[in-house]
Order: sequence, then C-alpha cells, then structure tokens
Amino acid sequence: MKLTDIMTKEVEVVSPKDSLKEAAQKMRVHDIGFLPVTEDDRVLGVITDRDIVVRGVAEGDDPDTKIGQKFITTPAVFCYDDQDVEEAAKLMEDHQIRRMLVLSRKDDRPAGVISLGDIATRGKEKTSAKVLQSVSEPTN
Repeated sequence: MKLTDIMTKEVEVVSPKDSLKEAAQKMRVHDIGFLPVTEDDRVLGVITDRDIVVRGVAEGDDPDTKIGQKFITTPAVFCYDDQDVEEAAKLMEDHQIRRMLVLSRKDDRPAGVISLGDIATRGKEKTSAKVLQSVSEPTN
C-alpha cells in the first residue's frame, strides 16, 4: 500500500517569520500538533506542539517570538507520496516519531502527513503496533 492511499492530504504549513503564537493557534484550529516550516516552497524543518512548549514556553520566550531557526526541528524526516507504508513506518520507528511529512515525488513540495494514527486505522495492525512500541520506548 502506498502512502498516498492513507496519508492526510491537507497540509498546513508555517513560515519561519510566523510567531510561536501563530503556529500554536494554527495547531489548535486544525487540531494538529505538527507543522512543516516552509519558505519559498522549500521545507526547512518542522515544528511540533512539543517544540513550542519545550523550546519556547519552558525557556520563557514571548509567544510573539518568530519561529526562525531556534524552534524548528531539522532536518525534517520525510518520505515521498509514492513510497510504501512499510517504508514510512520503518522511518518513523527508526527516528521515534509519531508524525512525518510526506513530499510529492514530482516537486518535493509537501503533499501530506502520515501519522501513527493513519497507519493504525488504515494500514496494517501489525505495522502500527511495532511503530508504537518503538516510538514509545525511552531514549537514552
């Protein structure tokens, strides 16, 4: 099964010029916890709800602080829309992540997002269980 068959195709993005507050509001409105950070259609990295809290709020940064480079997780772990779900699951497992950006093979632009939930509800149960176990293990 290909990622294009199960990924979430609506991709919300933010710019490094956007503030932490704007990113958080976009996450709230769309009920998501992950946003690709793009500039001129180029993916610079991603920002998660956890990045905002751990790198921003916990450090005392003002919510109006621009995302810039400080709050972006780089490099962005990604896969392509024509890749197999099993390949994406392996990447998620290897990097211990629950969400991953999916790029279009034809133009390297964001095409979707694949999450552990997508794999669990639309993929193979065995694959999602394996990824969940791996991403839930504590890191050293």
